[in-house]
Amino acid sequence: MKLTASHRLYGLGAILFVSLTICARRFEGRGEAFPVVPLVIAGVAYLLATREFFCTQSLPRRVVVIGLVLAAVWQVAFLGIPTGSDGDVRRYVWDGRLQRFGYNPYIVVPDDPVVAGLHTAETRALNHPDLPSPYPPGALLFFRAITAIHESVLALRVAFVICDVAIVLVLLDVLRETGQGMHWVLAFAWNPLLATETAGSGHIDIVGALLLVVSFAALLRRWRTIAAVAFALAVAVKFLPIVLLPLYWRRVRIRDAVLGAGTFALLYLPFVHDGRIPVGSLGIYLQSFRFNDPVFTWLERMATPRVITGLAILIGVLIAMRFRAKFQASSADAFVWPMAASLLCAPVVYPWYLLWMLPFMRSVSTLPIVIWTVSIIPTYIVWHLRTVGRPWVLPGWVLWLEYGSVAVTGAMILLRRVVRRSSAASGASP
Repeated sequence: MKLTASHRLYGLGAILFVSLTICARRFEGRGEAFPVVPLVIAGVAYLLATREFFCTQSLPRRVVVIGLVLAAVWQVAFLGIPTGSDGDVRRYVWDGRLQRFGYNPYIVVPDDPVVAGLHTAETRALNHPDLPSPYPPGALLFFRAITAIHESVLALRVAFVICDVAIVLVLLDVLRETGQGMHWVLAFAWNPLLATETAGSGHIDIVGALLLVVSFAALLRRWRTIAAVAFALAVAVKFLPIVLLPLYWRRVRIRDAVLGAGTFALLYLPFVHDGRIPVGSLGIYLQSFRFNDPVFTWLERMATPRVITGLAILIGVLIAMRFRAKFQASSADAFVWPMAASLLCAPVVYPWYLLWMLPFMRSVSTLPIVIWTVSIIPTYIVWHLRTVGRPWVLPGWVLWLEYGSVAVTGAMILLRRVVRRSSAASGASP
């Protein structure tokens, strides 16, 4: 009997389920990496599933439903794992707790003796206790809101999983509106990074991704005020999507843009100190933090970190301008490539930063980014190396594998386009 696309996806879903469940069960939370081997297997299964998505116009609804159920089950499995000893989510709990006691996370550092009595069992082990918070105000207010409901790392991780579910719902609406197959929602829900970095580690990036997807969906429906405000809130969670600003040119009204900018500014009001808007440790982050950054390392030989950061933003903005001129508002590609290009030049490229792009990868041109979400998985090994006393440095082979895979995929796509254009030109010539 010939296997159909549905049967193949059931099989790949089963592989993902087993691999990710093993990964969740083997994680112990002492600052080590997620088990890399089962994650790599899950990543390969995800790439094969993505191939099926591209080769299939539509799939029965039951395939999508079963796929989403499987994703929900392994998300729950990751919710059950312990939080890493220095996970960022512990800082989130601290930042939320600090605000509720009337302190400014941009000013007060966790190891300040003045606030020593405020620490809990979950916040005593947070990372970089000598630095104030680096997160934008939207993220800080989110931490405060969730910890006001229930103060724990689990509460925040559950909130992030709820954001996952919300993105799925918005994506289903977007796919229906654009006439694309509903199965593309699985390209988001099945990505291994979604399980490891939302339910597993718990990272705020998924909140920003949700707001960005809402903004994209609002643009499709010409709900311009919602699009502008949601975009402003996404930037207030993390600054990465600021490079997408040109995509909103003449797609939102001036009053909508003013409202969005005003919303962003208002979020900073609770944190103003001595008449100034503090930025916490953001400057130290850009100046001193380094991880998975081969392009930045190369550029740093010729310019200062601030100049390179400005260049990364400029590159993203220029690509967004190009997409704005060439494509309609319904182009999801336009939301992927500007952020990806800026991130490529960033001083720090953690796996969870790619969460911003997961909801928008539905075309052949985004295949290099799809590959990137899998080829970045081996970077988890550095956490394991640290636990055995090795320095916080990625092995060279990891960098070559990660970025080489992306480069080869991009080159193959470009070559295929050149060949097609040459064939078309030859066929059109007399």
